[in-house]
Amino acid sequence: MAVIVVTGTGTEVGKTVVTAALAAVARTQGLDVAVVKPAQTGVGRREEGDVDEVRRLVGDVAVFELARYPEPLAPATAARRAGMDAVRPQEVVEAVEKLAGEHDLVLVEGAGGLLVRLDEDGGTLADVARLLGAPVLVVAAAGLGTLNATALTGEALRARELEQLGVVVGSWPGEPDLAARCNLADLPEAAGAPLLGAVPAGGGTPASAEVPARAGTWARALPRGSRAAGLFPRHPL
Repeated sequence: MAVIVVTGTGTEVGKTVVTAALAAVARTQGLDVAVVKPAQTGVGRREEGDVDEVRRLVGDVAVFELARYPEPLAPATAARRAGMDAVRPQEVVEAVEKLAGEHDLVLVEGAGGLLVRLDEDGGTLADVARLLGAPVLVVAAAGLGTLNATALTGEALRARELEQLGVVVGSWPGEPDLAARCNLADLPEAAGAPLLGAVPAGGGTPASAEVPARAGTWARALPRGSRAAGLFPRHPL
C-alpha cells in the first residue's frame, strides 16, 4: 500500500501545492493517484476546497474530501460549532485503505499541523499515519520561526515512531531574506530529516498552472525503497 501523509508546521504553509506537486510528478511516471482531504474547514458548501485546487493544478487525479465544515477552525472545533459529526482517524484510514486498493499512490493532506484535533477524542493526523503505517512529508514555511515549528513536528513524529520522509519549503520567496537563506542549511538539523526541496512562491497561482511540468524541479528524490521514490528530482536551489 503506497500512502504518503502530507502535514504542515502550521496553516497556510503550502501543503496543497506540495500535495499537487507530488501528484503531478507521480502522474508523469504513470502512477494512478488519489488525493484525500480528511477534513476541509473554512469553506462553504458550494465553494472550492483544497482538493479542487489539487485537481485544477494537476488535472487527471482522483480527489476526495471526507468532511467539510464552514468555519476556519481546527476540524474538531469546527465540527462541534457546526453541530456536525467529526471525522475520526479510523474513518480516514478505512477510506484511504479502500482507495489504496484502487490506486498506485494515495496522498493524504492534513488540515493545519500534525497534532490538530480531528475529533473530540483527540484524534489527529498523526494517528491516521500511525494506523496506516504511512510515512509523513512535512511542509514548512521559509522564514523566521520555522526552525522551532519544524523541530517540534519532527520531535512529535519521532515520539510516535512515525517515518518522516523529509521537509519541503512550501513557498520559497522570490527575494529570500537572511533568515530564509540560512534556513535552507538549518532545516534538516531542526527536522531530523532531509530538506527535499522548495516550491517557488506563487507555485499554485493560475499563472503557474504548468505544475506537472515544473514540479519535478522543485525538490530532491524521495528515499530509495519507497514506491513513490523519485517523485521530486533535484531542485535548483
